[in-house]
Amino acid sequence: MKNTAYLLAFAVVCLVGAAIGPTNAQGPKAAADKPATAKATFAGGCFWCVEEAFDKISGVTATISGYMGGHSKNPTYEQISTGRTGHAEVVQVEYDPKRVSYDKLLEVFWRNIDPTQKDAQFCDHGSQYRSGIFYHDAEQRKLAETSKAALVKNKPFKGEIVTEVTRAAEFYAAEDYHQDYHQKNPVRYKFYKTGCGREARLKELWR
Repeated sequence: MKNTAYLLAFAVVCLVGAAIGPTNAQGPKAAADKPATAKATFAGGCFWCVEEAFDKISGVTATISGYMGGHSKNPTYEQISTGRTGHAEVVQVEYDPKRVSYDKLLEVFWRNIDPTQKDAQFCDHGSQYRSGIFYHDAEQRKLAETSKAALVKNKPFKGEIVTEVTRAAEFYAAEDYHQDYHQKNPVRYKFYKTGCGREARLKELWR
């Protein structure tokens, strides 16, 4: 009887162990399987529109509307809207470098802004709507400055390029109702984007 009980207990332990799997092996394997991602941050006026532009890009895994570049902690949209906090509306882009390069993201950024407007984008005016590239490391800074220099040299339009290239600062996610606005409120979003003249001006700039 004792031998029978022992064998039954051993069998149960083996079955449970097989179902759970080796604990130490699962952790590293899961981490290894997770794709590496990187962050890029762009300011291009209304973050609803910038978010939409990057959501269309293959290799972009997430976009978050938010605020960066100011001098106050945990700012709200109402505070940002005054232009007194120093923040810009930005979109933080999470992407897979194996699927899309930072150079490609820069190309998308430039073609979705008016780089000749200072402290404004289209119908929105104020320093919170300034255009800018917030770099996260030395490589991003180099690529951003190179892309800006190339645009200055080869731009297809008149006007000085006033878009800033600045080190990334603390990022504050915007309120929930701002996230994925173009998907949650497509009619209102389309009305705003068209009424603000964004699409028309982009066609004029980039043909």
